[in-house]
Amino acid sequence: MNEKRATYSLKAPGPRGSSPSVRMPGRGPFPRVDDHLVEAEVTRDEIIGGHRIVASPAQPPHATQQTRIDYVIQAHVAPGYRVAADLLTRHDEESDFATDVCVFKEGTDPETGARYLEEIAFEVVSEQNARWVNEKAVRMHRRGLRRIFTVWVKTQQVCEWSAESAGWRPLGPGALIEDPCLVAPVAVAALLDATAADDAVVEALIAKGNPKIRRLEGQAEAKGLTEAVLEVLAARGVDASAAQRQEILGCHDLDRLGRWLRRAALASSAGEVTSEP
Repeated sequence: MNEKRATYSLKAPGPRGSSPSVRMPGRGPFPRVDDHLVEAEVTRDEIIGGHRIVASPAQPPHATQQTRIDYVIQAHVAPGYRVAADLLTRHDEESDFATDVCVFKEGTDPETGARYLEEIAFEVVSEQNARWVNEKAVRMHRRGLRRIFTVWVKTQQVCEWSAESAGWRPLGPGALIEDPCLVAPVAVAALLDATAADDAVVEALIAKGNPKIRRLEGQAEAKGLTEAVLEVLAARGVDASAAQRQEILGCHDLDRLGRWLRRAALASSAGEVTSEP
């Protein structure tokens, strides 16, 4: 969401009918992630450190940039994880806000009885006040998010939050984002460029063993083998009739085509290539 509109101070109200705070290992007590201060899907309000923010609907280029991130990360998410856009999370007693795109584990966290906290999050920065971007990162990290990224639209720069320096670490255009909740590294360029995004999605689907992609790969391999059989026969001066050519071109069995290619190197006729015992 685009947080361009004015803000005003508000002491965060106590959650109505809330559950007891959850003590996270080594970090102290926190409210449950779904114990909200604002009404999800009813208001555009978010609360950051006790300040109420009106999260206005986004326009290009913020909206299109967020869609690209969602597209790329959805393809890369590993089994057992889910991707969400604008997922509202209670980050501390005084903060209840969403990131543009995030990844979290499927199922219910046995420690809290709620959904799992996000593990990685992406925030698009266009017209927002940098103060609130930094404030959100501090509170997300303190809550336990492992990795937080920003995409700065105006400068076309991707950064990762560094708790050590309490600031944003720029990632080069050739950098890769590797993480256990992703099936393959995400190229930073794929978050900024539409063509690179398409390429990254295809690579991620291949890494997942997508059945449709595997069928297409098999079809491409079969086509290459059929053409190779005919090219070898032609190079050796062995004629193939129209029916024989059609038989070869219509074959999609990779094992059979492999045999035909080996035979084509020695056969004196096209019939010897395609004949099966």
